[in-house]
Amino acid sequence: MTEDIRFEVIKKIADTRFRYRDIGKISQIEASSPPSVFIGSKLKYPLVNVGILSPLEKDEDAWIYDKPEFWAKNNFGIRDVVSLRESLLNSRFQSNVTSPRSGEKKFVEMAQELALASKPVDVEIEFMGRVGPGFRRDRIVLPQGMNAPLKKAKITGNVKIDSKLDKVMNDEIKATDAIEFLYKNSFSEYTLSKVLSVGVLGMKKDRRLVPTRWSITATDDMLGKNLLKKIRTYKWIENHELFFGEFMGNCYLIMLFPNVFSYELFELYLPGSSWNPGKEIKASTDMEDFYGRSSYASSTAGGYYASRLPVLEYLEKEQRQASVLVIRIELPTYWAALGVWVCREATKKAMSTKSLQFQDKKELIESSKKVSMIKFGFDPAKIFKKSKLIASLDQKSLTEFFS
Repeated sequence: MTEDIRFEVIKKIADTRFRYRDIGKISQIEASSPPSVFIGSKLKYPLVNVGILSPLEKDEDAWIYDKPEFWAKNNFGIRDVVSLRESLLNSRFQSNVTSPRSGEKKFVEMAQELALASKPVDVEIEFMGRVGPGFRRDRIVLPQGMNAPLKKAKITGNVKIDSKLDKVMNDEIKATDAIEFLYKNSFSEYTLSKVLSVGVLGMKKDRRLVPTRWSITATDDMLGKNLLKKIRTYKWIENHELFFGEFMGNCYLIMLFPNVFSYELFELYLPGSSWNPGKEIKASTDMEDFYGRSSYASSTAGGYYASRLPVLEYLEKEQRQASVLVIRIELPTYWAALGVWVCREATKKAMSTKSLQFQDKKELIESSKKVSMIKFGFDPAKIFKKSKLIASLDQKSLTEFFS
């Protein structure tokens, strides 16, 4: 069934491109939003671009254009995702994050309604100017395709909103509490970041539009911090554990050490990968100790929080804590940057496998070197030497000192 959906959607995309060979002449469309909106951050804050995303025509399978968890579960390729995202039109307008101008308020409300919808929604859209082609890569957000300035827009289909989402939207509770409640009720991080971005959560006096790139990382961070409140109280894992996996040319080695929680991420971009056109390996790293970070992980950016979340979900499930060293290896096969969802899903895939377990740290590190060389063709020996987390494990804990 999955292959049938993928084949049909890709075929529709090809047919649509043939019919709209000169997209610059399009002045209006009747389409289906996945549903999806995009809040851009390129304007001078507090101004933002608010965009309604849709293919050029109505499509009962429109949801597939904006469903990273489905792409990952069914092993979509990079070209599949690029084709889907290139075929989305971003019909956008400018707004202030706190007080949209009166003439634009109806568009903001429409964008909010679409973001809340649980199923694709039919829309009619008219443009103010030409449709421009484009495919922009970004380290955090999904690629964006065509764009056009919005003149008129109208929802023509039914909008179905989950009752739990409707509840927190109308309650006077903090956004962090609303996110935690929805997460416990099986709302995905993708839905949560979308809802957070359109300013419908939190105390009413504090609500505002949040650029999509910020809302993605904020959601990963909020969910992670909520999980850590419990994880820090759990017993240590019993054995040294190694997880590994790969998705879309993003390889992950994840090492868990019996100790208090800490987390360190190394990202390695091999020559020819999406962010490294050069001939030398590039690297970046960030970490946090038991008490967490006081500043944004600027070196590894959104990938830090996206990769951390699935690891924390595993520790919460096991009701254990550990020191966590994560190594991401970006291969040349990752030729188009698709956003941090790839990091999140690649980590999920790695954490869903059965771990290799070892008696001590030395055995874990040596086995990690062998696995990395065999599976990914990379020797992480230098990483282990530079790791602050591993260095801290070499120091005796207070418990050991006084025992």
